[in-house]
Amino acid sequence: MSLLAVTDLKKHFPTYTTKLIRKEGAPVKAVDGLSLSLEAGETLGLVGESGCGKSTAGRTLLRLLEPTSGKIEFEGRDVTNAKGEDLRRLRREAQMVFQDPYGSLNPRHPVGAIIAAPFEIQGVTPTGGVKKAVQELMERVGLNPEHYNRYPHEFSGGQRQRIGVARAVALKPKLVVCDEPVSALDVSIQAQVINLLEDIQAEQNLAYVFIAHDLSVVRHISDRVMVMYLGRTMEMADRIGLYERPMHPYTQALMSAVPVPEPRRDRERILLVGDLPSPQNPPSGCVFRTRCQFATDRCAAEVPLPVEIEPGHIVACHYPAVRTVI
Repeated sequence: MSLLAVTDLKKHFPTYTTKLIRKEGAPVKAVDGLSLSLEAGETLGLVGESGCGKSTAGRTLLRLLEPTSGKIEFEGRDVTNAKGEDLRRLRREAQMVFQDPYGSLNPRHPVGAIIAAPFEIQGVTPTGGVKKAVQELMERVGLNPEHYNRYPHEFSGGQRQRIGVARAVALKPKLVVCDEPVSALDVSIQAQVINLLEDIQAEQNLAYVFIAHDLSVVRHISDRVMVMYLGRTMEMADRIGLYERPMHPYTQALMSAVPVPEPRRDRERILLVGDLPSPQNPPSGCVFRTRCQFATDRCAAEVPLPVEIEPGHIVACHYPAVRTVI
């Protein structure tokens, strides 16, 4: 049984044609049919361009946003419409590390109170008291326990993200969604936070959904990688298969844009023409067809279904092709 199983998840945001007359227009299809599974202790990377629906997907998985349709199962329990005590139990077992280390912490609360909030909300009294547990968490994530009463503005960006990590793992959850946790940090600090996440994962057998646009970071930390475009899954495979043998034209374009230390003269760079279409009015058929160099009439008329090309390698494309990434 998978820790997390998601089937045909959709999240559409309503829009209105005018401000005075509340007439509903075409919805914004931020997530449009996402399916995935996650095992205990596994890391699933979620990548794609800005605006492809990664963050919305992560928030919907944890029920921070209400899904429009689909099914979310956590340890075999259907939590798609969980409320009350069932939702409270999910909050204890599934947490999130937010992208913005500045906006995700309440500036009016000291760090000790921020990290202690999960204990108070869930009614958990750890051995030795909450203060001792919080200071141990601060020490575990590389913060000085004596800074228990300091406020967020007294910490650097990397330290604030460590505070967010400490808050997320305080109750020893089974799943943590990391929403671009290092994108706002310097490169050297990024490595420290990534190493911290990996150490905590090894200690607690945590499962991660790691959302990022930095493909190098995703390759380092992930076991499997899912590529999203305009709210849909384009390709999913283990990290070695995806990075060395990408089969979807969109994945191939992403991989060709990854900088390498010593670029070779013959390294092919795939340039995508045009802009990301509006999720309010996505193209018919394959949503990537308007920017794909291999698109045909079939791509406009027929939505490509996810097909397992190789064991564990799923591609949603009518014309998948293997391309070796050097």
